[in-house]
Amino acid sequence: MKRGTIRILLADDHAVLRAGLRALLDREPDMRVVGEAASGPEALRKVEELAPDVVLMDISMQGIGGLEATAEIRRRHSRVKVLILTMHEDRRYLLPALKAGAAGYVVKRAADVELIGAIRAIQRGEAFLHPSMAKLLVEEYSAGKVTGSVEGQALTDRECEVLRLIAEGLSYKEMAERLGISVKTVETYRERIKEKLNLGSRAELVRYALDRGLLRPGG
Repeated sequence: MKRGTIRILLADDHAVLRAGLRALLDREPDMRVVGEAASGPEALRKVEELAPDVVLMDISMQGIGGLEATAEIRRRHSRVKVLILTMHEDRRYLLPALKAGAAGYVVKRAADVELIGAIRAIQRGEAFLHPSMAKLLVEEYSAGKVTGSVEGQALTDRECEVLRLIAEGLSYKEMAERLGISVKTVETYRERIKEKLNLGSRAELVRYALDRGLLRPGG
């Protein structure tokens, strides 16, 4: 296996889907499926045994479900990133998945066009949300179901704006264009935010913003 190859564990109770995912991912020069699991408990055992970089996790499985398994994997192995791959396009699953520690959320109907990019994004420490799920989050917080501010944190107005855009899933280039600044400046703001909030990755920044209702209408 080449150095830098992303080692992937597939956790889904449908063998046919796992076979299709393996065929898709193993074609990528920087990815290798190192194992499969048909349940949450099996996924936990395989993570211990195989030490993957990324786990593709279904939500609905027998025994321990995908969300419980995600939380346990993150608790035991903070280095391992979990990407939810599910048929559920429902906020009832999205928010719990992010709070459990998932770094991304991809719906199965879009896996053929989004999955490769999502895996690479979370391996870089970024977060990835399918556009329909990002829209649900904006609607959830825009409706006022969760409100709040960055209380007790010394973030400037511009840093709060950058944090909101990170939570909405914009790329650095898109944020730079939106704010009228350079990509390098966006990256500088991101590092300042991480330092002030003592957070280590883009996924953690997203969860922080979601927990405090920092998304707003028209964001």
